[in-house]
Amino acid sequence: MDPQRRELSGSVVIEGNLITAVGDEPELPDRVTVIDGRGCVLTPGLVNTHHHLYQWLTRGHAVDQDLFNWLVALYPVWKGVDPDMVYTAAVASLAQLAQTGCTSTTDHHYVFPKGQSGDILGSEITAAAAVGMRFHPTRGSMDLGRSDGGLPPDEIVQSTDEILEASDKAIAEWHDPSPASMLRIGLAPCSPFSASADLMRESAVLARERGVRLHTHLAETAAEVEFCKTHLGGSPLEYVADLGWTGPDVWFAHAVHLDDDAIDMMAETGTSIAHCPTSNARLGAGIARVRDLLHAGVHVGLGVDGAASNEGTSMVEELRHALLFARARDGADAMTARQALELGTIGGAAVLGRSSELGSIEPGKLADLALWRIDGLAHSGIDDPVVALVMGAPPLVERLIVDGRVIVEEGNVVTADAEKAAKVVLTAQRVLGQRTG
Repeated sequence: MDPQRRELSGSVVIEGNLITAVGDEPELPDRVTVIDGRGCVLTPGLVNTHHHLYQWLTRGHAVDQDLFNWLVALYPVWKGVDPDMVYTAAVASLAQLAQTGCTSTTDHHYVFPKGQSGDILGSEITAAAAVGMRFHPTRGSMDLGRSDGGLPPDEIVQSTDEILEASDKAIAEWHDPSPASMLRIGLAPCSPFSASADLMRESAVLARERGVRLHTHLAETAAEVEFCKTHLGGSPLEYVADLGWTGPDVWFAHAVHLDDDAIDMMAETGTSIAHCPTSNARLGAGIARVRDLLHAGVHVGLGVDGAASNEGTSMVEELRHALLFARARDGADAMTARQALELGTIGGAAVLGRSSELGSIEPGKLADLALWRIDGLAHSGIDDPVVALVMGAPPLVERLIVDGRVIVEEGNVVTADAEKAAKVVLTAQRVLGQRTG
């Protein structure tokens, strides 16, 4: 799949971390390693545009709650996390993402317990390097605790000055803006009801001074819309737009409840969306207006969201759910299988500002690729390989290649011990439960 949406047969040649040739008879280097793709379909690697890696520690909690009550139930647990736990959760989450076709992911980490030593953000960055995932973490933040009228416990909020200092330090220490970068930092105050106007405004100023992207949750629920109108003087988008939060360097998670004017503003300003269909359904938040957003020209990518609101954490399932939920909302012609695949590839690359490097298969692009096996029983009789991938049962990832390096073979992560990670997670969960108790 290239930017012209051509679907090609033949071979793809990778040299180093770049695709150098595509076609029936490409010129090959003198020494080659051949991966046999018969019975498979090759796609660009899937791009995950919204996640909370630490939430792997609390899968299966508050399973019948809406967003507000889910947060009330989980914040007291999350205040017990430490850097080691975050590393453990990140390895497990990233391994699961890799096994479901993801080659690039962001993360939104905003829980920094008071008195906690160590580098929580650095822990997940180390985990991503160990797994081999291309990583766009965001330094999240909250400065409105319960004593100030916010939702999170005071034990996990920081002052605005503390956050801005830590954000600047994270950019200086970790952000790599170079071409082919495996690590880029963004800034991400959590939401309008847990971040003050000053924090939102100053984070936008800092991000633009340092040349990094901005991310936050927005318009996830109808209750949030009413809260913003009642307490903040306008719709969620109107509120954050006045604080500098629109533009091609900004992307919002969810954006389920947007009216026509908001969609027009998103399109006019070049602001992007991370669509999280599974999480939005799990929490009963609603179904985003993806068909209308795409028709308006808004860049839309897909996100699995945290594993505490999407226990499956499967990027390939997000393709299917995006298609099905769009059709449930707007009819059978609302989205095709190819449009769903585009959300997870070209769309995600655009959301993260990496359209020139990721999202399509063509010479000069980075070698981030997913090879899917579709010749078994689960897909037999489905002649169209894209339909098989998107609308059929989730297929096995035969190979996952990130930056020219194989990190999944025959469905198994080869860079990290996923079974060991699962066992370590159980230990971390017990410790977290003891701290909560």
